[in-house]
Amino acid sequence: MRRTRLAVALTAVAALTAACGGGGSSDADDQITLGAWYPLSGPQAASGTPQEVGATVYFKQLNATGGIDGQKVKFITKDNAFDPQQTLQIARDLVARDKVDAIVATNGTATTEATFPFVLDQSKVPIFGTYGGSASWYDPPRDGLYGTQALYEDQAESAVDWAVEAGVKDLLVVRDDPDAFANVSTVAMEHGKKLGIDASEVVVKIGTTDYAPIVNQVKSKSPDGVLLILPPQEAAAYLNEVALQGVDVPAYGYSPAATESTIELAGKNAEGFRAVALTLPVNSDDPAVQEYRDAMKKYAPDSALDFYSLSAYASAKAFGEILKTIDGDITKESITAAIAKATDIETGVAPPFAFSADDHLGTDAVVRVEVKDGKYVAEGGFQSPQQ
Repeated sequence: MRRTRLAVALTAVAALTAACGGGGSSDADDQITLGAWYPLSGPQAASGTPQEVGATVYFKQLNATGGIDGQKVKFITKDNAFDPQQTLQIARDLVARDKVDAIVATNGTATTEATFPFVLDQSKVPIFGTYGGSASWYDPPRDGLYGTQALYEDQAESAVDWAVEAGVKDLLVVRDDPDAFANVSTVAMEHGKKLGIDASEVVVKIGTTDYAPIVNQVKSKSPDGVLLILPPQEAAAYLNEVALQGVDVPAYGYSPAATESTIELAGKNAEGFRAVALTLPVNSDDPAVQEYRDAMKKYAPDSALDFYSLSAYASAKAFGEILKTIDGDITKESITAAIAKATDIETGVAPPFAFSADDHLGTDAVVRVEVKDGKYVAEGGFQSPQQ
């Protein structure tokens, strides 16, 4: 079933990319050329494919309504298979051959970082709204690099805030073993202790599918709240195992777990799961989310609605709103200047974004979501972690 859905999504991506001008170059002066890379093959395609769909759908919608003062957007996307070396070659093609004005709503921390010397330093092409990133990207701010998602550390702190407000006194972090997960866990535990609660962790080998031993460890520590720093398939494995063992401890997660696939894999065992998300839920009755659903229905009818496509749609929309503020020629220089002074950029589906010369990360805010009747439901509006 999942392979079939992925195949359908890949077919939709190919059609969308062709329709939006992807994969080729043009000498037309009346268009704005943008680029991005996504893992459309390999194990990361489950996230990269819907992200490409979401960003492409937005630019098709923008073009259908007149573009930017009559200029249409040519959005060129390529498959990098989540490989840094392939990504660097793609970046060279996009910049040198396709003459892109910016890299927008692209995917990947390590993959995108591999392009920084060529794209940012040498070519001075801005990169906006990468899905991923690290604190080192923005402290100090790097010329031409602008982010549109709360860092994982901020997400973890916001999840801890929610747990503490709900009365959790002894928090256990369950996280995978790579360093990136370890850093997020450390920040979460330190934040919890600052708020006056006990916090410890259980470390899991990444890719674990049998969570019975892990849940046994959880039981032995007797926490009254658990924070999952896990990808969706492992978050679901945890939720399924605690249900099997009859462990009734509230579970919280950061944004990678706040996806439809967690509910799909955990089923009824996902009920009550709480997480912090980068966007409103895809089923929200908010008009901006309805706009996204309408655009998906029109331009990608065979693609599922999910967090990944909505988050990419939000980043692309934020970029489109910034383009609308440019008075004069739209170039990589004018785009960079416009982003650097952009404040209160509203998409409706994500928190407002604001940038400055000293702050290139547009937000640290997330929205709390809880699984109710098989769907994520927003609990309040966007908020930043407690300081």
